[in-house]
Amino acid sequence: MPGAQDRAPLDGPARIGPGRLVLVVGPSGAGKDTLIDAARRRLAGSDAVLFPSRVVTRPPSAAEANAEVDAATFATLARVGGFALSWSAHGHDYGIPIAIDHLLTEGRTVVCNVSRSILEAARRRYEAVIVVEITAPAAVLAARIAARGRSSDGDATARVARLVETVAPADLTILNDGPVEAAIQQFLAIVDGPAKPVRATR
Repeated sequence: MPGAQDRAPLDGPARIGPGRLVLVVGPSGAGKDTLIDAARRRLAGSDAVLFPSRVVTRPPSAAEANAEVDAATFATLARVGGFALSWSAHGHDYGIPIAIDHLLTEGRTVVCNVSRSILEAARRRYEAVIVVEITAPAAVLAARIAARGRSSDGDATARVARLVETVAPADLTILNDGPVEAAIQQFLAIVDGPAKPVRATR
């Protein structure tokens, strides 16, 4: 069923590692894709930090160069275990390719933009998960969503009002409401950090 895989597809006590899985969450307009793209460009020569493309049932855009599939193909991929994590949001289905499991067993750092709905599943499945919330004041979020003019975002005011009420269980938070370079540097310090960080206790 498309988008229904909001849980880890593998059962059992063993978690996948030792690599770090950096999960980026936050409301639309916070600048998640901006920070991820900047980090990807600056770490392009490194094979230690990887940024897999999401599989999404919508076309890629200036905001994200995702891999596009139709709903039927997405459902098939989910059914055969093609996604490590997947979810539905705003009328679309999103999936993180299962290939990240192999990268994490090799000790790499993998950075993914995800929904907060799959965070607990990810913590159960992976050994070292770092949740980074990117956020900004509501007025800034609404202005950014309106400026990009993407129809799939829906009503900017309603969407921001809904999202800012939900606080992600994040390990680290970046307030991206000033010069973007400052936020980029904070994000780079996280994704290109120590190979074996101490995982936040919960």
